[in-house]
Amino acid sequence: MDKGFCTRCLNRTLDKGTPEIFNTDQGSQFISNAFTQILKDSEIKISMDGKGRAFDNIMIERLWRTVKYEDVFINDYEDFYKAYQHLEKYFDFYNNERRHSSLGKKTPSEFYHRNRKDQKVPA
Repeated sequence: MDKGFCTRCLNRTLDKGTPEIFNTDQGSQFISNAFTQILKDSEIKISMDGKGRAFDNIMIERLWRTVKYEDVFINDYEDFYKAYQHLEKYFDFYNNERRHSSLGKKTPSEFYHRNRKDQKVPA
């Protein structure tokens, strides 16, 4: 992964939607001016894991472990496009159907939308 690859991926992704916060580690591709400027121009808050902070990524690491064991390892993807199709279906399932004990048996989608609705928006 280099700066050019990461900035191209980021730009393609932002065409589909804009997150409030973007979290990365301190890899040189993520701390480059080109990468961080895209985030700043899109008014996205930048969150960077601290150096030597092994537990900063624990939630995303657990997500990828789950994805690998529940989808990747049990499917023999023939090519990139098959992998993309499988993962797209899996993430739809993960977010909209799979209940999570850590979210009070709610799906991530239910939990997110319920909490967004409960937040007060300043006038």
